[in-house]
Amino acid sequence: MDESEGLPGLVLPMEARDNCLGTPGARFSLVEYGDYASPHCRNAVGTVNELVRELQDDLCFVFRNFPQESLHPRSRAAAEAAEGAGLQGKFWLMHDRLFAHQDDLSDKAIREIARGLPLEMDHFDRDLGSGVAARRVDEDLESAEEAGVGDTPTFFVNGILHVGLYEFLPLLDALKRSAPKRRGVGAA
Repeated sequence: MDESEGLPGLVLPMEARDNCLGTPGARFSLVEYGDYASPHCRNAVGTVNELVRELQDDLCFVFRNFPQESLHPRSRAAAEAAEGAGLQGKFWLMHDRLFAHQDDLSDKAIREIARGLPLEMDHFDRDLGSGVAARRVDEDLESAEEAGVGDTPTFFVNGILHVGLYEFLPLLDALKRSAPKRRGVGAA
């Protein structure tokens, strides 16, 4: 029996709107629902970076927003800033800097992080003010809730909820076990 049988899957499949670190359409996919103010999510960044280095072109990693405002009141503002930066192709730069500066996610600090990126600040401000970035966060939240996400980080390995440790070896093993098998020469 397949270990993943009966586990929830992604409600919103990976799509072009997602920010993919790695290769879109890769053999392996890893989706994290995370919160920029969560220390557990900050710890997971290193694990994900290791997986990206290990699997290279065989992995597409997607980070989706699940700000837990009741625990981390500034997490929603950070998520919107990441999405705003993403609209200029700078999602991963903002993502990494938000986690690096997790101890201060005030409006002033987020603005300073944004200024330190190669962003067109007028465009960034318009995207935040217009609600475009907020709608992207809302879409992530809705899909997370429909998939039963309750805490962060929550990972989906090749579309299926990962139950277990979110450390390098357990996630690598889960990715390899759940990936569609490649058909080689002579394979039936």
